[in-house]
Amino acid sequence: MVAPTVNAADATANTDSTASTANGVESVTVVGIQEHYRGDIPVKELPQSMQTISGDLLNDLHVTRLDNALDLVSGVARQNNFGGVWDSWAIRGFAGDENVPSGFLINGFQGGRGFAGPRDVSNIDRIEVLKGPASALYGRGEPGGTVNIITKKPQFDEQGSATLSGGSYDNFRGEGDVTGPITQSIAARLNGAYEHAHSFRDTVQTSKYVITPSILAQIDDATTVSEEVQVVHQEVPFDRGIPAINGVLGAIPNSRFLGEPGNGPNRINAYSTQTELQRKLGDNWVALAGFGYLVTSLKGFGEDPEFGATRNPFFKDGQTLARRRIYRDYNSSDAVPRAEVSGHFDTWSVVHHMLVGADYEGFRLDQVQLRYRPPVYNAGTTLAQSNAVNVFNPVYGNLPAVGTFTNKLEKDKTWGMYAHDQMDITDQIKLRVGVRYDHYHQTILDRLAVKTAVQTHTATSPTVGLVYEPIPEVSLYANYGKGFRPNTGFSAAGTAFQPEGTKSYEVGAKYESSDKSFNASVALFKTNKTNVLTADPVNAGFSITAGNAESKGVEFEANGHLPLNNRVWFTYSYIDAHFTNAILDPDFALPVPPGAPLINVPKNSGNLLLMHDMTIYDHAFSFGAGINYVDKRLGQTGTAFYLPSYTLVKLVASYDVTDKVTLSGEISNLLDKVYYPSSYAALWVNPGAPREFNIKATYRF
Repeated sequence: MVAPTVNAADATANTDSTASTANGVESVTVVGIQEHYRGDIPVKELPQSMQTISGDLLNDLHVTRLDNALDLVSGVARQNNFGGVWDSWAIRGFAGDENVPSGFLINGFQGGRGFAGPRDVSNIDRIEVLKGPASALYGRGEPGGTVNIITKKPQFDEQGSATLSGGSYDNFRGEGDVTGPITQSIAARLNGAYEHAHSFRDTVQTSKYVITPSILAQIDDATTVSEEVQVVHQEVPFDRGIPAINGVLGAIPNSRFLGEPGNGPNRINAYSTQTELQRKLGDNWVALAGFGYLVTSLKGFGEDPEFGATRNPFFKDGQTLARRRIYRDYNSSDAVPRAEVSGHFDTWSVVHHMLVGADYEGFRLDQVQLRYRPPVYNAGTTLAQSNAVNVFNPVYGNLPAVGTFTNKLEKDKTWGMYAHDQMDITDQIKLRVGVRYDHYHQTILDRLAVKTAVQTHTATSPTVGLVYEPIPEVSLYANYGKGFRPNTGFSAAGTAFQPEGTKSYEVGAKYESSDKSFNASVALFKTNKTNVLTADPVNAGFSITAGNAESKGVEFEANGHLPLNNRVWFTYSYIDAHFTNAILDPDFALPVPPGAPLINVPKNSGNLLLMHDMTIYDHAFSFGAGINYVDKRLGQTGTAFYLPSYTLVKLVASYDVTDKVTLSGEISNLLDKVYYPSSYAALWVNPGAPREFNIKATYRF
């Protein structure tokens, strides 16, 4: 088992190696693959907080999904996962649009646009979470931070692994990863995973496969070209969780499924391709050009508990849950070309680290919904008419016919330009200034209403940061930035919404030991957001941009090696995220007073992982324990319904049976706590899994 230290390569993925040929072994120098939007600035010298999770740490902890990985990051809180068919989170209190997955990047390309399902981690080299506003780099996004996944790259050293794992609820998973040279100048990699699992949730089972082939070609001493393709298929039943009865959780077991098994799974398909060209321009400059394309689809039925008080007898009797039956057919495509140049030059005694680039995004989203909605309830209404189940004794089998509900086509076209200059004023003082300009055009066609909403916006996102290094191991920093995120949809008058605007402030400190074996950081931040969508008080069913919100808090992180062969991973965050003006909740039109907290955001949360390394009969053995604490959180906006706090304990162990074979095991939720990671409303609460175990065998070759 490897250390949970998170020091990644500062700006490149190193692929320097040697390649075998028919005539022997020849040295091949491969240009390091530089990350887009990063330039040549080391992480420690960035004037903002950044946390990195290595793929080795995810492997040690038996993490296979992105949402579980982000539980390790300070300031990240789970949000509504839309019945389990996508990932959703808030960073520093802000989550964005709850009706679409959370946005994230894969090698700098959009990975969260559309409906690619819960993200698997099988091909992840590391996950970088850049805290604070990133709009000055990436364009639109949430001000809390940006998640960027760096995938595993082809290597010129032959290597590979095969892994089998299994555990509770007939969970089976297989993974494979092989890489090596094809010729002296071309390397390839094939990575993949297959998983099939039942669940602690009654009747629920899931399956998926992920295949990621990639290739890297060294054209000459200064030029590389890479191509990566990913194919994903997932089958996930739509599961809205359990309801609170009269605002109280626990009256029914967390295992109870209140959808319809006869609906079958939702089928998710995704195909992506990423092409990158990198060329060195002399000793100090690098040019990058790339193209990313992502196609996704989500199709299937699901049951949503009915929110209308007059249509759902559950609000009166606490047991008869009326449900909407919805068929969703969502399709999307996203195309992103981009190019940038980065490098450094001197003006007298000042070193300038420049980054200049441009990108374009063409996004298409086609959403069709068919729906059955229960009628207004009266004494003569039958269970079948209400599409209802008794939550204490559900009888499945009612599958009412669905009719046309929504049919919309959204097209977004965005282009942007950005420039950043980080200046080494002295060896200890560094100043970073940057700006990005975006032009955003959106068209939404409502095919049923035969109505089109069009909006065009421009946004300028500046940022400025200062770094001071009193000693080589310590850096102090401060930054300020503005950002934006477009709002989707249109008002009762048919006009498009103004985008959300943000202003963010942050100060902090970073420490990295001289041998890079231990690092720590602390950050204090404050972010204000305007133009948040709220319910229209005059036109029922419509929204207006009248909300303002604020998030402020502190984060602390420490990880690396300790004396006596011990290792640690520790994170803690305090976040106060709330509305700053009186609004009407956009989903239920409930009044929300100033100071009301944002949904699913705990004030206090943290992780502590301690590991110990030793040898048994000259073979490596590691074991450890982890604790995850999450404070109580608001469970439905505009109400006093809260999800209770929880503390989860995990045990992990790993033993190298031979130089090539490793056996490992994990017990999660060791104390078998009942808990609820997130919710959308009191009727839609996502329950957490009870105690589970998993064992894994890995063969390396």
